[in-house]
Amino acid sequence: MLDDLYRQVVMDHSKYKRNYGTLCGENNINKVHYKNPTCGDIMVLYIRVGPKGIEDLSFEGEGCSISMASCSMMTDLLKNQTVEASRKKRDAFERLIREGKIEENIDLGDAESLQGVHNLRARHNCALMPWQAFDKWLKEQEYE
Repeated sequence: MLDDLYRQVVMDHSKYKRNYGTLCGENNINKVHYKNPTCGDIMVLYIRVGPKGIEDLSFEGEGCSISMASCSMMTDLLKNQTVEASRKKRDAFERLIREGKIEENIDLGDAESLQGVHNLRARHNCALMPWQAFDKWLKEQEYE
């Protein structure tokens, strides 16, 4: 029953993508192009940075339901977060996918519904795609 609920959350985010589209404005908006190396899913991640960290995120892209749901979930999760808090969530999400572990002290929100992807090794990069785009941005901005 819980698996069905998680599946519904994933499908909802895939069908009704949150934060889909470009960010408006010209100031402090970074754009990261990313392509999943294993399946060809693509995305552009938009990040607006302010004095306190990440103010807003959005994305555009095409791909499977897992990658698009993960994009939707990540952009919701990282809004209004410091870069350091975002990095911690990113690390916790990767452990969720690669090891199947939910960390009690880090709230991943709806992204926890992707825990079952851990059992589908071929789909790990689908779930991790937006987070890898976020990593690329961290490196470009020298936040690593």
